[in-house]
Amino acid sequence: QVQLMESGGGLVQAGGSLRLSCVASGRAFSNAIMYWYRQAPGKQRELVAQVTSGGTTDYQVPDQGRFTITGDNRKNAVYLQIDSLKPEDTGVYYCRWRSRTGPEQYWGQGTQVTVQT
Repeated sequence: QVQLMESGGGLVQAGGSLRLSCVASGRAFSNAIMYWYRQAPGKQRELVAQVTSGGTTDYQVPDQGRFTITGDNRKNAVYLQIDSLKPEDTGVYYCRWRSRTGPEQYWGQGTQVTVQT
């Protein structure tokens, strides 16, 4: 069993930055892929970025230059830095842990990000 705890969300002004954190307990980050998703009000959850335990990253948002995902194997954590925040970044951000060797996966409870003008 893996428990994921996200933190770092909040209310920020447009143009600001946030660093979201997700710490996994119960299982190591090694041999896993960790993801950040977001769900805007009234919209489907979408993949923002992913990082493997080896450090390989991939981004799925159009303006990916504003996002930086990093993983920390020692802390079993993944981070998402969001710069130049826009109102359309508003939503709940979720962390997901997926095993690279099987179907096991877990989701966090999410952290709310609200960007105001």
